[in-house]
Amino acid sequence: MSHALGNHILVEFMGCDPHVMNDVSSIERDMVGAAQKAGATVINSTFHHFSPYGVSGVVVIQESHLAIHTWPEYGYAAVDLFTCGEMDAWISFDYLKEKFGAKQYSALEMKRGAIQLLERNEFDISSMREKAGEWRNPEMYTRNVWFTDKDDSQALSLRFTGEIFYDVQSPFQRVRILESYKYGKMLTLDDMVMTTEKDEFHYHEMISHPALFTHGNAKNILVIGGGDGGTVREILRHEGVEKVTMVEIDGEVIEACKIHLPKIAAAFDNPKLDLKVADGIAFVKEAADEAYDIVIVDGSDPVGPAEGLFSVEFYKNCYRILKPGGILVAQGESPKFNEKAFSELNFTLRGIFGQDNAPVSLFFVPTYPTGMWSFQYGLKGAAQPKAISKDSEIEAFADAKGLRYYNADVHKGSFATPNFVKALLK
Repeated sequence: MSHALGNHILVEFMGCDPHVMNDVSSIERDMVGAAQKAGATVINSTFHHFSPYGVSGVVVIQESHLAIHTWPEYGYAAVDLFTCGEMDAWISFDYLKEKFGAKQYSALEMKRGAIQLLERNEFDISSMREKAGEWRNPEMYTRNVWFTDKDDSQALSLRFTGEIFYDVQSPFQRVRILESYKYGKMLTLDDMVMTTEKDEFHYHEMISHPALFTHGNAKNILVIGGGDGGTVREILRHEGVEKVTMVEIDGEVIEACKIHLPKIAAAFDNPKLDLKVADGIAFVKEAADEAYDIVIVDGSDPVGPAEGLFSVEFYKNCYRILKPGGILVAQGESPKFNEKAFSELNFTLRGIFGQDNAPVSLFFVPTYPTGMWSFQYGLKGAAQPKAISKDSEIEAFADAKGLRYYNADVHKGSFATPNFVKALLK
């Protein structure tokens, strides 16, 4: 007979593979596997990934639980293995040590609930047994795996299935396709949400249609970035567009979206599209003067391969390659999530295009941190997107093309900025 109610092993794994330590899906799989290897009955698993790194999670088992938190930057994992009954938690320990690739470890075993120190209570448990008899453990345990995109002060979390459909470390970034319960499949780059099936139209309709209707006669358009394909899909809804050149630095993004997000990547075979897998910054630098009616910079946050898309030199070249009357549209960050990048980009555009030629458009995407996001404009001419009067034309287009976000009222309203945004822009 055991002399304790439970056995608790406190484990520190060191020298672990940092990529494994930062992969919430792999961690969840291995923790569940460790429980099952030791003969435990898994009830539930709940795991969160923190951006840019770190995983926390717990596997609830009929015999108690297994818990973990990882620090990938140190190759370190803190693990609790708490069991009762006949389960041997050391089997789970050996399994995790191998899966994590731990080069060192420490382990402290504690007996919990020493029988000699406890006094058994006598009480009627017949009703509890009757109720418990009605419960059956599901054949498939409940999975509760969370993807988290955060900075130092705030976060967005999406529950996803735990399955990973695409996972490639390209020369530039980690490209993954996951599936969330609320928003469907989603593209993540270096553990940041880029787009999802259910709300992608918010972004892609607003990055394209306001500029096209403001210009009124755009024939030749350049898109920098936009590897998911949603922006070119929306541009090519306009029959007057003759050519779209898209320059995406990472071919893995294009490939992932072609396979797993085909409704977003629907226009990659359009004959009007000239798709180039190349460095967009270098392309703009080498492009001819006054070559494009519209330039759209569909980049990610100002880190990694997108960092150069926020430089003064890059936007000076964008100005140079725009025709007279041309329009620049750039992914402008959030005035609530990345205030510094938001305001600095506007300062840059005003310095290049003119104080009155750099308006800001606000829109909303549920899966972007804070929900509020922006596109920032550079106008090489007199056209003002805030002042266009094409309501009937816009409404007819939105109805004919089945648009779900953009309309005439949204066009005008998106350029209305709250006072706190006006303060940032000063």
